Amino acid sequence: MSIKKVLIANRGEIAVRIARACQELGIKAVAIYSEADQYSLHVKKADEAHCISRDPLSGYLNPHHVVNLAVETGCDALHPGYGFLSENHELASVCRDRGIQFIGPAAEVIRSMGDKTEARTTAINSGVPVTPGSEGNLRDVEDAVVQANRIGYPVMLKATSGGGGRGIRRCDNDQEMRQNYERVISEATKAFGSAEVFLEKCIVNPRHIEVQILADRQGNAVHLYERDCSIQRRNQKLIELAPSPQLSEEQREYIGDLAVRVAKGCGYENAGTVEFLLDDTGDFYFMEMNTRVQVEHTISEAITGIDIVKAQIRIAAGEPLPVDQSQIRYRGFAAQFRINAEDPKNGFLPSFGRITRYYSAGGPGVRTDAAMYTGYEIPPYYDSMCAKLIVWAMTWQELLERSRRALNDMGIYGVKTTIPYYQQILQHPDFGAANFNTSFVENHPELLDYSTKSRPESIATAIAAAIAAQAGL
Repeated sequence: MSIKKVLIANRGEIAVRIARACQELGIKAVAIYSEADQYSLHVKKADEAHCISRDPLSGYLNPHHVVNLAVETGCDALHPGYGFLSENHELASVCRDRGIQFIGPAAEVIRSMGDKTEARTTAINSGVPVTPGSEGNLRDVEDAVVQANRIGYPVMLKATSGGGGRGIRRCDNDQEMRQNYERVISEATKAFGSAEVFLEKCIVNPRHIEVQILADRQGNAVHLYERDCSIQRRNQKLIELAPSPQLSEEQREYIGDLAVRVAKGCGYENAGTVEFLLDDTGDFYFMEMNTRVQVEHTISEAITGIDIVKAQIRIAAGEPLPVDQSQIRYRGFAAQFRINAEDPKNGFLPSFGRITRYYSAGGPGVRTDAAMYTGYEIPPYYDSMCAKLIVWAMTWQELLERSRRALNDMGIYGVKTTIPYYQQILQHPDFGAANFNTSFVENHPELLDYSTKSRPESIATAIAAAIAAQAGL
């Protein structure tokens, strides 16, 4: 292994995940942290850690400061994780200029695939279907209205450099287009530093299907099958599944081939995700490519047995993929639940604060990725996700049963979380029958009417009650 020391340019559970992969490969891991993160678990798990900023965010978002620290600490590679600078082409470029191996694709690929209009062109040139849309970016609101009438409402108005559900609005008529245009421009400028927008046909109530790919610098590319991310709220994913229980084997093979075509078409290297929408007629449409490791990479690992983060490091070290497509198989089903510190009964408002007690779920087929512990204070400056619960089982029905048990075992006290809400989703007959799309959460507001008293007592709850009784609380 040519890589000996990696700077992890991130925080939280993904930084812990990367540190663990480095340790298994015999590589030193260097963490960065803000003062607000000085007690975070990723700081404790790395071989060494350095405070990069007093401000909660600026240190994580300055590519030059991050790379300077990598050089100063003797790192020969940098892993960006997800979020923050992970899809920032400037970071990859600065790494290259300073002699640091960026664990991800080339700066030019990040830039081109981060531009949604360029990404659409790449997909078209690769023979991959895309939704009807504007030819390039829109000139102004009048151009948007003309293009929308040509394509036919409803349409999605999107920030060209957008992501994470931001800078996007559905428009059903000219009036809504005129109302939303400046809003999307404003969101895009604030969030991504670009005022460019485009539009494409809105696929009503689609299924959101994405494909995990790996590609090396020798020109080899493979897929690790698909993930179903249709259970989402306001374009933010909540529950992810692999493989999709809604696809046939023929569809699975077809969409995997499309994803590999996109990867080869843009000269991709390292791990990435190609996202598609599936309409009611069974047609797939390319949506975008994420040029980084995904939050939900865990479930692709669970069904294929391939460690994606280790693969990222090995590819960055110049090693070829150890397997070809014919050697990759999936086994069983896996689900990931994003455990967010939010109060579902109160509009999903963030619920930051101190974790007074924490019990992780366990048992066969259960994995928890987290960066918290009892006594940890969840800071209010970052994303509300505090853990990821990953469950694997041989059959879909067994996955549902094991997921209910694992969620019930998990105990997080001191803050509100989305755990009770996920229990309600698992009990819904449509979810159990694998009959859902991206409108599932919106169409079932009654799932928020749960009662904690009606929830079966979990092991964690029983332990907490016993501790409280002994303490005389």
